[in-house]
Amino acid sequence: MSAPTILELTDPRWEKFVAGHPAATPFHHTDWVRLVANCYGFRSFAVTASDAHGEIRAGLPVVEVRHFLGARKWVTLPFTDYCAGLFTCPEEEADLISALEQASAAAGVRRVEVRAPLAGGSATGPTSFRHVINLENGPDAVFKGFRRNVRQQVRQAEEKGVTVRQATRPEDLTETFYSLHVRNRRRLGVPVQPRRFFRMLWDSVVGKGLGLVFIAEVDGRPVAAHVCLAWNGIMTDKFSASDDAAWALRPNHLIIWNALQTACQMDCKSFDFGRTEASNEGLRTFKKMMGAVEEPLEYAALGAGPQSASEGDGKMGQLLGSVIRRGPLVLCRATGETLYRYVA
Repeated sequence: MSAPTILELTDPRWEKFVAGHPAATPFHHTDWVRLVANCYGFRSFAVTASDAHGEIRAGLPVVEVRHFLGARKWVTLPFTDYCAGLFTCPEEEADLISALEQASAAAGVRRVEVRAPLAGGSATGPTSFRHVINLENGPDAVFKGFRRNVRQQVRQAEEKGVTVRQATRPEDLTETFYSLHVRNRRRLGVPVQPRRFFRMLWDSVVGKGLGLVFIAEVDGRPVAAHVCLAWNGIMTDKFSASDDAAWALRPNHLIIWNALQTACQMDCKSFDFGRTEASNEGLRTFKKMMGAVEEPLEYAALGAGPQSASEGDGKMGQLLGSVIRRGPLVLCRATGETLYRYVA
């Protein structure tokens, strides 16, 4: 392999490589990478390893994160559940690791974080899990893969008047979903993403056909909503929110079923529920009852340097969570506007 190359995400060579790689997910798509970088004011690019003819054989999109203390690190990618290196054999993975190490050292960056396992990288934080449903046998097989009580709950949601529609305008995401999302985040005691993120998400992802928003309603009142990314044969459930007073109606069950049917219609091969913390037994059980296969998910890091906020001391996060849960909605929004970029 030749020396590592840093490419702008608009470089046709990178776009061609990602579009033609079977392992590329919606998180590798240049529009998702630019969304994350542009929303929070970070720089984005790709690190690649090429053969002697200049053909890219391995690569990863990267966001350079700089916090208020001034320390820099490379992350692939912030606010992203899973983003593995793109290569086809162990030799190419070794070349990619070498490219990341050489390029980061040349840039004076001491730490590279990868949101996926990486040979030779040190594990960062506790193991979490991914949950994936195979869609290749069609929606009937997917429905039969649900636990019996889940199939009943889907039917009950329909019988109780829950309906699901797809978003057709930005306000469905920036108003309807966001309103439910803020309330969920306050209940959980965590800051919410800035509203501008969802405006940009519509413009750069959903509005371009790279994602969908599903909204569950009862008598015209929104009770749940999910934001999914969809590209290269994969649909990923990225964001979800619901009214806890309506949980008995099972709106999330019905949304997931609608999303799975839509994914099958789009010829997606798999549905990815995204990352779930090991400690969240309830959510892990829910996803497995929907027929998903659970697999461990570890993140890796190369080098030394500033850790992610999630790897550090959690006492400050616990204190902040207590304040958010007890405060008004505006406090949850304000902390997100001020602090969210610092957990990248």
